[in-house]
Amino acid sequence: MTKILEVCVDSLASARAAIKGGADRLELCSALTVGGLSPYGELLRMIRAESEIPIRCLMRPRGGDFLYTKEEIFMMAEQMKTLRDLGARGFVIGCLTAEGDLDACAMEPLLKAAEGLGLTLHRCIDVSRDPCKTYLDAKALGFDTVLTSGAAGGCVQGMDTIAKLLDLRDREKGPEVLIGSGVNAQVIAHFRQRFPQACAFHMSGKTDMESPMIFRREGVPMGLPGLDEWHIPQTEEFKIRNARTALYGESTANMMHE
Repeated sequence: MTKILEVCVDSLASARAAIKGGADRLELCSALTVGGLSPYGELLRMIRAESEIPIRCLMRPRGGDFLYTKEEIFMMAEQMKTLRDLGARGFVIGCLTAEGDLDACAMEPLLKAAEGLGLTLHRCIDVSRDPCKTYLDAKALGFDTVLTSGAAGGCVQGMDTIAKLLDLRDREKGPEVLIGSGVNAQVIAHFRQRFPQACAFHMSGKTDMESPMIFRREGVPMGLPGLDEWHIPQTEEFKIRNARTALYGESTANMMHE
């Protein structure tokens, strides 16, 4: 089985750190603080100017649930055409019905826009009614990867469901199970010890970088009240390097403390 370390990034600085750290693939998005939204085309262009690393773009027009309007689906499909022309090698998509099942009809325009490229079902599976059924539905629709925390707040808490999905992958020759949410080097080592067949992990490796702003007016939030606007989440190279070391079975003796 091919191992893969995918790093989710929303800035050029994070992309550079992920690449230097040894990421196999990037998931490109914007606004990671709200779980990730569709990325800017110009950011993809900038990364492509520096690297040919495989990049899959997250398509999510807003925060919140995955029950999308026709207008939102049309907008995502149109954005995918632009991102494809700019060098995207795949897309990360997902739509649910109001009842919590994978919505094949809603996703039809997105599947068409992604035709011929890699396709990941995002974490809509984790809030779907039946994750195992959703996984099999994704297989039927042609997804090659399913990103999941095991229908839990973090992948460690979702281990039991992830184990079921790994079993489905092997029995049904299904999409790769890309384990995400709370992933770091130690978590990868823990999973690999318990589930040697787990070979694909998704992480951001972020740390909060102190803003260089000297003047800081308090009490004027740009977003949700209480959101820290003086620290900028950014991927750290050493966290990605440590994770790669854990995944590829190299010595962990020299890992830097996270």
